Amino acid sequence: MKQFLLRFFTWWNGTTFGTQLWTRRFGELVGQDEGGNHYYRTRGGKIDPTLGFERRWVIYNGYAEATRVPPAWHGWLHHTVDTPPTEDNYKPREWEKPHRPNMTGTPAAYRPSGSTLSAGRRPKATGDYQAWTPGQ
Repeated sequence: MKQFLLRFFTWWNGTTFGTQLWTRRFGELVGQDEGGNHYYRTRGGKIDPTLGFERRWVIYNGYAEATRVPPAWHGWLHHTVDTPPTEDNYKPREWEKPHRPNMTGTPAAYRPSGSTLSAGRRPKATGDYQAWTPGQ
């Protein structure tokens, strides 16, 4: 019963019941990435009359986190490229980097210089900053 209610009312734990119905009725599986996410489009590549282009969506494997979508699939989802990465004639762009997961909250997170969490010492103030006061 708990799983049914979670699937019915929460969207961040995977696909909802409504999304499952929509996908079965109107969706066509295009492919799957290395993380287990499934990518769909409207059946037959049909153009949605309200949007003017085909709908494309992802059903996440587990927790819904947008940074789990690799660059190649991101380009396809956002209509940057027309061919999905599963097709033979797909060529990645030269500027695409390999997928990295979101590292926020982990020891590998990006910490810019001057951050209180970064290693080393923060640089001294240079005196070029003047605080704003109301009425100036």
